Amino acid sequence: MGRPIYRHTQLGPVIFLSTKPGAAALLAGAAYFDGEAAAVFLTLVAVLGGVGYGFSSLTVEVTAEELTWRFGPGVFRGRVARADIVGATPVENPWWWGWGVHLTPRGWLYNISGLAAVEIIMRDGRTFRIGSDDSAGLARALAPGS
Repeated sequence: MGRPIYRHTQLGPVIFLSTKPGAAALLAGAAYFDGEAAAVFLTLVAVLGGVGYGFSSLTVEVTAEELTWRFGPGVFRGRVARADIVGATPVENPWWWGWGVHLTPRGWLYNISGLAAVEIIMRDGRTFRIGSDDSAGLARALAPGS
């Protein structure tokens, strides 16, 4: 991958912090039970903590060759060739589309926080959205000639 012409990391404090009360409740459950029940509670604590850490941020990079994005430390990631992108427009997602990674009526959504995003239009007609608190900057970085 070439040198980034754009790099931005957006934090997802709501997702990260919202997993903490659940993990604390499960930890209390593990302390209350013993044996197999405690093991189940502790496994759920680990899963919830992993989700919180895995979705704690969203980093987007644009190079001359590609657009990449990754959540947290990079367990969930994606990339597309810049040559396959024909458009990038700042948009606002409806609130009910939420956060995370999921399919929407406008294609896949990769979002960590807020409603702002950039809709990416691919050469083959597919679209997807990447959430960003710097949607104008990301769209500019993806514009032809950038």
